[in-house]
Amino acid sequence: MKTILVTGGAGFLGSHLCKHLLNKKHRVVCVDNLFTGSKQNINRLLGKPDFQFIEHDIIDPLYFEETIDQIYNLACPASPVHYQANAIRTIKANTIGVMNMLGIAKKHNSRILQASTSEVYGDPLQHPQQETYWGNVNPIGRRSCYDEGKRVAETLFFDYHRQNKVDIRMARIFNTYGPRMAQDDGRVVSNFILQALAGKDLTIYGNGQQTRSFCYVDDLIEGLYRLMNAENLIGPVNLGNPGEFTMLELAEKVIALTGSKSKVIFEPLPSDDPKQRQPDVSLAKEKLGWGPIVSLNEGLKETIKYFQKI
Repeated sequence: MKTILVTGGAGFLGSHLCKHLLNKKHRVVCVDNLFTGSKQNINRLLGKPDFQFIEHDIIDPLYFEETIDQIYNLACPASPVHYQANAIRTIKANTIGVMNMLGIAKKHNSRILQASTSEVYGDPLQHPQQETYWGNVNPIGRRSCYDEGKRVAETLFFDYHRQNKVDIRMARIFNTYGPRMAQDDGRVVSNFILQALAGKDLTIYGNGQQTRSFCYVDDLIEGLYRLMNAENLIGPVNLGNPGEFTMLELAEKVIALTGSKSKVIFEPLPSDDPKQRQPDVSLAKEKLGWGPIVSLNEGLKETIKYFQKI
């Protein structure tokens, strides 16, 4: 049994990861400031003897007397609505917060995984995106607090590895969806589903031809776990589903699966919104034996069921 620290553990991805780790018979310490996370996401875990919840912001120092074997650093708002709400705190989470977590890893000789993002590629000039691509990012736009914040976090991880011999893993996560997505996070899957269930028109920004690749949460969590426990693979490693869909195709799928009579309306495209996003997951397949299993249709059905319940 390892003692594993999960920051952002009450969030969408973090709560699924905590459950996964408990199922693997590890002790889990979940840290979350509940800005975008929710205790409701971890309600079923709170009474378990090998699960501990600490309400804390990683921007502030955190100390542990017990040995921490592994750290998954997922603490950072991940949707534009949330990370733009307080851009400076988003940058702090990706700099001060990341250094605090790397400091714990250094002190405890822990292996630490950074939940980076496909946003480090910006509005990519390479398609699909490989890990060797350096990206095309606006450093002063509204999305920069997150995009550039995550890029700095990657720099810090690799510098701590080179300078302090910290054992790191770097995952670049592409669009992920599934149960426990926040209703107010403004991401396209949850937006479309909630609009369709309410009988409202589905809002597409731009002409609807921009593309995204959608990975179901269970597939993503398995990829994170395999990367953390892989030997001789630091990363970065793309984790996502290479199936590519236009926003219009996604809207049509959601309308069909919900049985909604909603129509599609178009609004102006936000600044710096990427036109294409598709991961090259060849490295994950080769080194981790990992690839997504859940189809978009099946994943959407499960996500729709979740939103219908709440």
